[in-house]
Amino acid sequence: MAQKPSIPKGTRDFSPIEVAKRSYIINTIKFQFVKFGFQPIETPSFENSDTLMGKYGEEGDRLIFKILNSGDFLAKADKDAYKNEDSLKLTSSISEKALRYDLTVPFARYVVQHQNELEFPFKRYQIQPVWRADRPQKGRFREFFQCDADVVGSDSLWQEVEFVQLYDTVFTALQLEGVTIKINNRKILSGFAEVIGEQDKLIDFTVALDKLDKIGEQGVKDEMLQKGISEEALKKIQPIFGMKGTFNDKIAILHTILETSEIGKKGIEELQFIQKAISEMPLKTAVLDLDVTLARGLNYYTGAIFEVAAPNTVKMGSIGGGGRYDDLTGIFGLKNMSGVGISFGLDRIYLVLEELDLFPTTVSAATKVLVINFGEDEAMYGLKAVQKLREAGIAAELYPDAAKMKKQMNHANKRNIPFVILAGAEEIKAEVYGLKNMVSGNQEKLSLEDLIDTLK
Repeated sequence: MAQKPSIPKGTRDFSPIEVAKRSYIINTIKFQFVKFGFQPIETPSFENSDTLMGKYGEEGDRLIFKILNSGDFLAKADKDAYKNEDSLKLTSSISEKALRYDLTVPFARYVVQHQNELEFPFKRYQIQPVWRADRPQKGRFREFFQCDADVVGSDSLWQEVEFVQLYDTVFTALQLEGVTIKINNRKILSGFAEVIGEQDKLIDFTVALDKLDKIGEQGVKDEMLQKGISEEALKKIQPIFGMKGTFNDKIAILHTILETSEIGKKGIEELQFIQKAISEMPLKTAVLDLDVTLARGLNYYTGAIFEVAAPNTVKMGSIGGGGRYDDLTGIFGLKNMSGVGISFGLDRIYLVLEELDLFPTTVSAATKVLVINFGEDEAMYGLKAVQKLREAGIAAELYPDAAKMKKQMNHANKRNIPFVILAGAEEIKAEVYGLKNMVSGNQEKLSLEDLIDTLK
């Protein structure tokens, strides 16, 4: 007996209904991207390894899927590395390419490679899959889609303001209420490291702080202590843990903590600019909140940091995030090219909408009308109607076999097709079509023209 096939952990098959729901989310996001002036691009699913490696920090690099070189990859392997079981050196000699980890680094590569063809500021959106060798769990997959929007070529904070509005506009269109857009600034984090005298441990500091939701305050402090950050230093920043109040209340506390840090005060100034602009143009659905512990462990952020939390009624990680990355294109040789971008987590948004029952009932209705097949002559008559219905933009199909009527009607019900057309010898003679509403059970006979008008 053949072994039952399976798929790799962290990947999924999608049914027609699931694809329809995912397309609904993608199309909603894409529509807003276009309204905000973003242009679409696409990049390859895999990149040269040196394009990706070293851009996400040590933890991120471990999650990049490497691709073995074609052919006899061991022929060019580092023999000493192989003999000594040195996996890092061995990998670099047998793998020159890797699946993309996100869409931001490939976008930076794209900008540098095509800089002479682009008009700056350049606003792009990109909706494609990415891959991470992560441990699969609810809402975390090894293959998933990202929906990104970025602007490069401008350091204006109005871009950050627009991204907050973009998040709000998308979630309003999806009717997802109770979303919180968390914001922080990398300069604030640098300021914290400066006032406690640990500037050289900024990365260790932010990586640990980014785990606050997962391991708690004591867990974060223990990790910082393990990285060499002193007890005295931690006491100086104790107020950042559990900071509460309004946006302005938190800003006031930051002024006290960061009064001796110029970079920290610059971060406060940028946050205040964004908050003031948003207060002049209130959000419709989302809430903007300052979270001074928000770090998002990616090393390339230099200014604003965003993370979007789902409504409190749903247990889910972030459903979006992003930030400003002044130095990202510099690693590919293009200096002074500031950028800022955000991402929507398609898969997690799907799970949230599903749990809250927010998908419109029309999303899964692909075919609108099914023609019942009573035989060759009736099928030909029905197929002529199908052709005209499709020309009118109505999804229609003919049941291919002259099976028992009960079987055909059950087929329509199982596929949630709302209407069926019944046309036998009598209808053909009268040049009409019998249209049955599968929900109400109502049935009427219509001319082809009236049939099209009714189904529209």
